[in-house]
Amino acid sequence: MSILSTLPALAQEPAAAAAAPGAALAGVHSQIAVIEQDQLYMRTRYGQAMQARSDAARRALQAENQKLEAALEAEERDLTNRRAAMTPEEFRPLSEDFNEKVKGIRAAQDTKARSLTTQMEEDRGRFREVAGPVLAELLRELGAVVLIDKSTVVLSLDAIDITDRAIAKIDAVLGDGATPAAPTPKP
Repeated sequence: MSILSTLPALAQEPAAAAAAPGAALAGVHSQIAVIEQDQLYMRTRYGQAMQARSDAARRALQAENQKLEAALEAEERDLTNRRAAMTPEEFRPLSEDFNEKVKGIRAAQDTKARSLTTQMEEDRGRFREVAGPVLAELLRELGAVVLIDKSTVVLSLDAIDITDRAIAKIDAVLGDGATPAAPTPKP
């Protein structure tokens, strides 16, 4: 029998851990724990509140873009309708002004979109910063010394995945981030 054929059996979690979802490390004593970082952000109240603010800002920018687009289309139609009554010399400066206006609006909206993306990245960084001490405390409670993102692990017991426990602890300590949490000691 090859070593590879035994891997699925080794990767099965103990019955006690399987019976109690979120009971990470139950029945398994490991100094290594794994976590799904994206799940922390998407499933904690703090991360969800940040994401909700980002989504609202994105929707507001989309609505603003649609409103600007409609106004520019109306202005372009008006300019096109007026063109028949103008000489090329009269029309050219109006057309150039309109084109410059469109370029300026596009540049401004692109800047806002980039700013929104930067803000979303900063929010994720801030989340990692405030969640770090909470995760460190959870590691101490579990007797673990290493926390690895599950996406980098080739194979592990599901029992060392502490994502659900981490979400519960972050929710308990940080809530939705609206009120400052008491500082958690750093490792």
